[in-house]
Amino acid sequence: MLTSNLSFLPPELMDVVRLFDGAESLSIGHTGEYRDGVFRNRFVIDGAEYSSCDEARAEGELQYKSLCKRYAKLALYRILSARTGQTLPWGALTGIRPTRLAYAELDAGRPFEPLFEKMCVSEENISLVRRVIAGQAAVYERKEGNCDLFISLPFCPSKCTYCSFITAPIAATRKYLPDYLAALEAELAAAAPLIGSLRSVYVGGGTPFALEAEELERVLAAIAPLRTNGCEYTVEAGRPDVFSREKLDVCAKYGVTRICINAQSFSDKTLSAIGRKHTADDLYRAFDMAKDYPFDVNCDLIAGLTGESAEEFRQSVDAAIALAPANITVHTLCLKKGAKLKEETARLEAGRLSEMIAYSRSALSSAGYEPYYLYRQKYMAGAHENVGWTKPDKACVYNIDVMEEIADNLAVGANAVSKKVFLGEGRIERHGSPKDIPTYLAKVGQLIAERGSLFRIN
Repeated sequence: MLTSNLSFLPPELMDVVRLFDGAESLSIGHTGEYRDGVFRNRFVIDGAEYSSCDEARAEGELQYKSLCKRYAKLALYRILSARTGQTLPWGALTGIRPTRLAYAELDAGRPFEPLFEKMCVSEENISLVRRVIAGQAAVYERKEGNCDLFISLPFCPSKCTYCSFITAPIAATRKYLPDYLAALEAELAAAAPLIGSLRSVYVGGGTPFALEAEELERVLAAIAPLRTNGCEYTVEAGRPDVFSREKLDVCAKYGVTRICINAQSFSDKTLSAIGRKHTADDLYRAFDMAKDYPFDVNCDLIAGLTGESAEEFRQSVDAAIALAPANITVHTLCLKKGAKLKEETARLEAGRLSEMIAYSRSALSSAGYEPYYLYRQKYMAGAHENVGWTKPDKACVYNIDVMEEIADNLAVGANAVSKKVFLGEGRIERHGSPKDIPTYLAKVGQLIAERGSLFRIN
């Protein structure tokens, strides 16, 4: 149980509690106050008292709450770290975008490293953030009116055990496809006057290649009138069991510049354990097929999958590097509610996972890849992160814009979340579509009107 005299703090403090084994069973009481430029935090944990003070000036309510959260979480992190003997790679940082905090410090004319050190972030991760910022330099652009377009196709050939998305096997959802494609066409037609300077287009899932070639073509044909400037264009092709030359031909016809092959692992044992219906040989065939097209290729791996050893993960990293895709993203397993794997896995061995992450960083760096985006999620195994690695001049614009939230994101389809970024005001307004496909289909007209109202705001 956790209580605080500040009503907005318990959820933030619980994010810290969940980082430590066994801490959720503790009785934690918190009292915080801000007076004379000092944030004071007092904790009573199972009868033991702790207190801390941090000097910082807060200008306005928003900054007060932000700093209050920061120093309360730092105080609790230090207490629980001392009590348990555990240190974590991101220290007291629980936000999903560490680079945004770094950019905020740089924008204020300060180096970000001292703040990260204060928040107990490891030296390795401070270096990682520094490299990510450098890797974004050629693409990063904060400019009013910039926009990225996302199209959601929440259909998959089967559901993986680690997945908490709304996707379901396409055999069960195919009946909705005709109406779904018509809804996307209507949404995309209505989106045309809302898009400013288009930076990128991303067709994601699910597994977009789960659609038949003619179904996929309907989607890309509806996108075509919106992409008039030849910007980056990505289709998350997905799994090799749905790859075909017909679908790749459709992508090439409509000017797609990048596809994603979501390998996750090159171990047949692991692929079977997570519910995939393909083998590593199928992955190699998909990569070989893609070589005949002018696409950059993104490849995803996940560290910490069911029963996978550090050696097996190393082999997957080496296999991905040997295929030489433009980008390789290394995800850390995220144990979310709704994923079957969460029901089977309480916590992964921290040492094994840290070994995997360390190897991926070393091997990718040695192979000439540089980190260019990173983000974190709640319930990530080992409190690690997801990192995208790129070859020189091959960074994915969409990934940078979305992770740093520096451009509008106009998103259509079920479970799509649009974001209108007001850079001058330092705020973001969001508009979400229903996750459930039948509910989404019933509300398409309403969604179009609501999104139009949001994106016409100046």
